[in-house]
This record gives sequence, structure tokens and C-alpha cells, in this order.
Amino acid sequence: MTQTASRPAQTILVFPAMDFRVVNGANLGDALSFATELDLDDVYELTAQARPARLSLIMQGSGPFTIGIDSELGRPGAQVYLDCALTLMSATGGTTDMLVFVEVDEAGNVAEIYAMPLARLMPRTGYALVGVEREGSMRKFAEAACVAFTRGTHITMARGEQKPVEDLQPGDMVLTRDDGPCPVRWVGHSTARAVGEFAPVRISAGALHNENDLLVSPDHRLFIYQRSDALGAGRHEVLVRARHLVNGDTVRIETGGFVDYYQILFDAHQIIYAEGIAAETLLVDPRTRAALPAELEETLIADEAAHGGRTHLQFEVGRALLDHPNAADILKRASTR
Repeated sequence: MTQTASRPAQTILVFPAMDFRVVNGANLGDALSFATELDLDDVYELTAQARPARLSLIMQGSGPFTIGIDSELGRPGAQVYLDCALTLMSATGGTTDMLVFVEVDEAGNVAEIYAMPLARLMPRTGYALVGVEREGSMRKFAEAACVAFTRGTHITMARGEQKPVEDLQPGDMVLTRDDGPCPVRWVGHSTARAVGEFAPVRISAGALHNENDLLVSPDHRLFIYQRSDALGAGRHEVLVRARHLVNGDTVRIETGGFVDYYQILFDAHQIIYAEGIAAETLLVDPRTRAALPAELEETLIADEAAHGGRTHLQFEVGRALLDHPNAADILKRASTR
């Protein structure tokens, strides 16, 4: 099977199940498995040689997913199911969520199992299995993909005033780059531990000509206009993920404690202005749908069509073009020269 043009693959970083084994408990020596074969209180460790690899998935709603042709793991065209979400606890009492994916062969038998931790796992560290959840696994997967602003972020409204994101209401008119003033359709709110995939990226004041610090989810894409094509992208307009700008100084990952995230949804995917930086709003796609409320269910298919066809989505640049000691500084200078 080849990758269909209608559904681009999304890439997640996973470990093969063999890299995560039971070191103490009922299944001593076994690799991670699917929900019905797991036992609570088993203690797992990540092997010292373990390295995450790319699993590319073509998503059709809630699944099964299909492995894309550019995947580092799995057989292209094979089906993959999101089996469950696990809660793991370290000896210090900290908890980590992990998603378990199961690849099946043509006969429907298990071919491979993959683990997607939502926070960093340390090798040779014991993690006790304290929770197994099947019903809420798709929602956890969706929440990790939803781009969001943190509490206190100032959004530019249609008349130019600045409004904290937590004060936005459906119907409020926000200034968008492509369509001018547009009404907010929905504002979501979630609170997460600021670790792993949920640790926000702080873009310090001035790093990208922003007046105040901007904190966003790590995969949040920023829209930047380069007067000169400093990145070699072949165009002046680029979309850049916040995590690809991290330099440990003016752009850094903020870990520890909890973070309040706010998702802004419009009838179409938009670029708005947050602390003066052009940034995307929530994109409706097969992965993020599960994070939306049930009352939006009837119009989700139409939303996906309106969201996925936006021209600016073609402007995203990959990590390879941002492989510089300080890509944020390069983009800042390129936007003014």
C-alpha cells in the first residue's frame, strides 16, 4: 500500500517494545505488551541502548492508522492501533504517561508494539505500572498534538486591543493574518504537568521582536516573514515549530510544575498575533478531533476540510533547515533586513 495524497503522514517518536522490559514483577523479563497482557505494579526499565525512532502514521479518524512510506519503523501500509494509555511511577513518586501502539499483519495478528512516552524516560530507571486506560487513550494522544497558548498570553483583537487568552469567549473578534477580523468559535482549556511533550517553550521578550515573553506548546508553529531567505527555504514566508528554535537562552523549554494551556479554534485554521508574534491556532485534523467537545462533533468533517486546505500550511520548514546554534537570532535578523 502507498501513502495516499489525501492524508499526509504525521510523525511520532516511539520506542520498540523490546526496549522497555519488566525488571521486577509478574512478567519479569518480558517486553512491554498491550493492555490485556499487562499487570499493575510490574516495574519496567528502558534499556541503555534504547533510542527513539520515527513512526509515520496516516490517520483516518480514531483509527486504525496506516504506516507511511517514510517511517523508520514498521511495514509501510500496515495498520496500527492505539491500544491504551499507561501511567508509570518512578521511585521518587513522579508519574509519566505512555501511549501503546500495536501494529498488526495482514491476518490481524500482532506484528510489533511501540511505546510513545509523553515525558522523557531515563535508562536503567525503574518505572512501576500504576494505571492502564483504554477509553481515554485517544484523547491523550490528541491533547499532545493540540497547539496551545499559556495563561496570560496577550492576543491581538480585531480593534487592536490586547486580551489575555484566558478571557477569550466564543464570538470574540480576533485579528487574523489571512482573513482579517474573525470570530472565535471555541476556546479550550487544559492543565498539564510541564514535562516532556507538555513542557512549554518560552520565547523571551525581543527574541522574535516580541514585547513580552511568549509561552506556547512545543509544536506550536510560528509564522515568520524573512526579508531575506536566510534559511534557504526557497521562500520568504515560513512556519517554524517553537521546539526547533530552542537554544537554551532566549528560547528555552520550561519544565516543572503545572501549565495552563488554552486552545483557540476558528472556522478555519488561522494565523493570529500573540505577544506580537504571528502564531497558528488549533488545526482540526484526524488526530486533534478527539480533544474537541462532543457538541462540535457534527461539523468536524467540514472543519477538517476548511483547516487542511490553508495555503500557509505549505510554508512549514523542517528541523534540518533550522540546524543552527541560534536559529531564532537568524530569523530575527532576516525579518528586518
